[in-house]
Amino acid sequence: MTTTVNLAAKAIRTSVVFGAIATAGIAVVGGLVGFVLEGWVGVLSALLGSTVAFLFMGVTALSITLGLKFSGGSLISGVFFGTVLGAWLLKFVLFLGAVFIIRNVADINPAIAFICVIFAVIAALISDVVAVSRARIPVVDMVGS
Repeated sequence: MTTTVNLAAKAIRTSVVFGAIATAGIAVVGGLVGFVLEGWVGVLSALLGSTVAFLFMGVTALSITLGLKFSGGSLISGVFFGTVLGAWLLKFVLFLGAVFIIRNVADINPAIAFICVIFAVIAALISDVVAVSRARIPVVDMVGS
């Protein structure tokens, strides 16, 4: 029997796959533009920015998956929200750390890296919307039917 939790997990996997494809495309386009503007430093900057964004997207998907597992599949559980909120706070701290590290690295163009992060985050949000809208997750579980 397919449950709401299984359908939500499938939507998360779909979102990560769409996000990975979009992030790879942004890395390629950003790398090409970066190479034209800054040479290999631009390519490295684009790859770093895209990788950082993809890792943050992965933390989000992992936190939702773990939250569902820890809460026993209840989307309204305090454990679920605590797990997701804890991951959000972790991502906030890691993002600030990544910004300070990227800003101080001499072999990185921070503008190219930042632009790739922004475009990859937008692509991740779009992939989330597309995956969830196509998931057909029911509002109510039909227990016993």
